[in-house]
Amino acid sequence: MLQNYQTSTFYDEMMENAKKARPHYEKFHQILHQMTKEELHEKHETAQLSFLRQGITFTVYHEEGGTERTMPFDLVPIIIPDDQWKDIEAGIKQRVKALNYFLEDVYNGQKILKDNIIPREFVEQNQYYYEEQAAGIVMPHKNHIFLAGIDLIRDDNGVYRVLEDNLRNPSGLSYVFQNRFVMRKVFPEFFFEHAIKTLEHQMLHLHSALLSHIPANAKEQDNPTAVLLTPGMYNSAYYDHVFLAQQMGIELVEGQDLLVKGDVVYMKTMRGLQRVDIIYRRIDDDFIDPKEFREDSALGVAGLMKAVRKENVALVNGVGNGVADDKAIYAFVPDMIRYYLGEEPLLPNVDTYFLSDPEVRKDVLSRLPELVVKNVGASGGYDMLIGPQATEEEIELFKQKIEETPEQYIAQPTIQLSRAPAFQKERFYPCHVDLRVYAIGSDHVHVMPGGLSRVALKEGSLVVNSSQGGGGKDTWVLKESDQYA
Repeated sequence: MLQNYQTSTFYDEMMENAKKARPHYEKFHQILHQMTKEELHEKHETAQLSFLRQGITFTVYHEEGGTERTMPFDLVPIIIPDDQWKDIEAGIKQRVKALNYFLEDVYNGQKILKDNIIPREFVEQNQYYYEEQAAGIVMPHKNHIFLAGIDLIRDDNGVYRVLEDNLRNPSGLSYVFQNRFVMRKVFPEFFFEHAIKTLEHQMLHLHSALLSHIPANAKEQDNPTAVLLTPGMYNSAYYDHVFLAQQMGIELVEGQDLLVKGDVVYMKTMRGLQRVDIIYRRIDDDFIDPKEFREDSALGVAGLMKAVRKENVALVNGVGNGVADDKAIYAFVPDMIRYYLGEEPLLPNVDTYFLSDPEVRKDVLSRLPELVVKNVGASGGYDMLIGPQATEEEIELFKQKIEETPEQYIAQPTIQLSRAPAFQKERFYPCHVDLRVYAIGSDHVHVMPGGLSRVALKEGSLVVNSSQGGGGKDTWVLKESDQYA
């Protein structure tokens, strides 16, 4: 079934060449060859139905008609040997620590700006910088990043690079667990032959980290009440919210379920008001409190920010985190690591060009067909140009956008994203992949083993986002004893 599989040009996660699997994939490769195409197709269909029956969906806002979709699932996992994972884990911890130091600094002393490590205008003109609302807020453990999703890619040399930092409301964690559940249910034979690091206790890490964010003036320091604040069922990541609340055993609430009284947050219950100490919010900053952000917000809680400032409630992830995961600030993260930690970055960035510089802009505009251009404030694969795959009309459109608001865009080289086999429509073909690694922050940083491997299921596409036709794969981190067995 893999005899016509092409491995040239791009680094392939599974295959060294058309006939030989990489050492850590050999057992998987052998088991795969024992299955018929009909068996694989039947199992593939069973997996998709499992997602549908469990209601594992996301919303695509720009589509007409039905917007609810199941996450496309692919049966070929991304397998990471233990020694490679240790390097990834160390690099993620280093990066998240530095980003958290930056957030604490930029909303307090701003030493990094005074020392000219990062140009002041990159912070003060950032659309996600909320100095008035977020400055001076005391965060438990001085931790602004409760949950981070760091997107990694592998280049054509197999080197892991950070593509993007997600520090506001990183989504997709539920799919990590559901991908593993479905994979174990449909393909148990693969798990008999592999020793894989379990996800079994990861929700306990998440729950205990959340409950450690106890504000100074919480009524009960030993038994705090935590809730997950969602925009509601029409949000694209609502399944994520439901899953995480259920798994952590906390209440899922909307803004209308909470009220602020005497600068204290309460949850409305059948037995009356119950005080809330910790809020894991999945609502964007602009909608969190109509008294301080958008006045027309019906999603947030009026007076919430004042309660946060008085340390009566903790809000995680922190308000204003977007200033640290902006695509322009991204280019300075290696400098943050050197500045705050005195270390060299363990995970390199992708080269980034700032289009507000006239000379750089002129060079980029002349090379648009070979570059990737991103809106610094967009996410989910929106408002992005992939030069090698763009039409002349799309390139002209982006030229106009860049010339009108150059500060709103950055450009990067087109990375030869690594690929892995995908089994779709009864055949194997190579698809580009990336990996979102989740880090949990409290008094220390914990990295979940594996993460969400996203795959661009449309042949030739470089966009892995589910909203743009991407899907998911299970991600295995092999235990040390099994990595090259």
